[in-house]
Amino acid sequence: MKVIVCGAGQVGFNIAHYLAGENNDVTVIDQRPDLIRKITDTLDVQAILGYASHPSVLEQAGAADADMLIAVTHADEVNMVACQVAHSLFDVPTKIARVRSQSYLQPMWATMFSRDHLPIDVIISPEIEVARAITRRIQVPGAIDVIPMAGDKVRLIGVRCDEQTPLINTPLRQLTVLFPDLNIVIIGIVRDGRSIIPSAEDQMLDGDEVYFVVDTQHVDRALSAFGREDREARRIIIFGGGNIGLFLAQHLEAEFPNASVKVIEANKDRAEYVAKTLHRSVVINGDVLDPDILSEASVSAAETVVSVTNDDETNILAALLAKRYGARRAMCLINKTTYNALMGPLGIDVVVSPRAITVSNILQHVRRGRIHAVHSLHEGFGELIEADALETSSLVGKPLREVKLPNGVLVGAVVRDGTVISPRGATIVQAGDRVVLFAASDAVKKVEKMFSVRLEYF
Repeated sequence: MKVIVCGAGQVGFNIAHYLAGENNDVTVIDQRPDLIRKITDTLDVQAILGYASHPSVLEQAGAADADMLIAVTHADEVNMVACQVAHSLFDVPTKIARVRSQSYLQPMWATMFSRDHLPIDVIISPEIEVARAITRRIQVPGAIDVIPMAGDKVRLIGVRCDEQTPLINTPLRQLTVLFPDLNIVIIGIVRDGRSIIPSAEDQMLDGDEVYFVVDTQHVDRALSAFGREDREARRIIIFGGGNIGLFLAQHLEAEFPNASVKVIEANKDRAEYVAKTLHRSVVINGDVLDPDILSEASVSAAETVVSVTNDDETNILAALLAKRYGARRAMCLINKTTYNALMGPLGIDVVVSPRAITVSNILQHVRRGRIHAVHSLHEGFGELIEADALETSSLVGKPLREVKLPNGVLVGAVVRDGTVISPRGATIVQAGDRVVLFAASDAVKKVEKMFSVRLEYF
């Protein structure tokens, strides 16, 4: 597949990295020489210095025979114009654009992105997606990650093990003996920054981050098995009233009607705007690192603090201060991956990566075959994939123990007629089943083939 990526920032770099690693023909465009130099030094892609919205630059990038254009520059307008040029002059089939400004995304202007006006096939709004991701983590106390799949019939849950976790030092094969009616499949373990695809003999250890797929109806029981019986948050404080902070507060007002929500924002004008926009939340104008402001917000009584300012270091320090003053749980927005390994030891409970969320959103439109959703896990460890099983798929019609799955692929759940089936060796996948599986990064292409329509099908 030939793909043009407009923008060589963190998201553009990671998309190019993923696609190039799967032998796609990738060209990256950016007008900043330092980023172009980094791309050419690091990745096996073509890189062009120039403005992504200029027809001559897109022509040089090979737009005439490109299959897809992904526009993730820092400017919404450049992203939109690049898609328009790619459509009008080069007839690029699929165009994806990141659009941050909410003034473009109001429901009343929904027709603007139609094929007759601004022909963009997929609009991605990182701030809204990040707010949703944080809300999901708040809804499942004790989880470090929550991803709904198959219409929320199934969820991926991430938890961090500690000395009190009852299941540590227990071989995974014993889980079905200990919990015979619990629909759970452990698909990944992150230990000391290293990702492990577990076998039946592996054990969970103190400090591990464990990712498992579970029937949504069994989430509470699964968390109890891991010793995570945290109370649902009722007092929540948001550090930062930018777009993410505002959207998060709006989500919480809608979905947690009994929760007390406070927002701390340093900019006076922005604080006044946020206060006018929200209905029940309390907005405090002040510095999130000021002990007096934290005291005024009653951070010591907070069950969850969410640090979402536009500065990673401020987010980390504010979250640590909140924990020091008595907040029970701290979530932190982090853009720089170099900080990720520090978060657990420092005491940050949940790390949210806008880049990883945006990359996942884009990947599900890049993947081929009957794939409905894709979520990238833990910085390129692998992907959680939701797909429809076709009659021609090698997965269909025989017990899973007889299916030769590619190395690094684990089936997490099968959903048939709305019922969740926890996969065992004797489970037989039928045509039309919705399958949720994990694929290590080097096995993703093989999974795509498993869910693609073959010619003999017709």
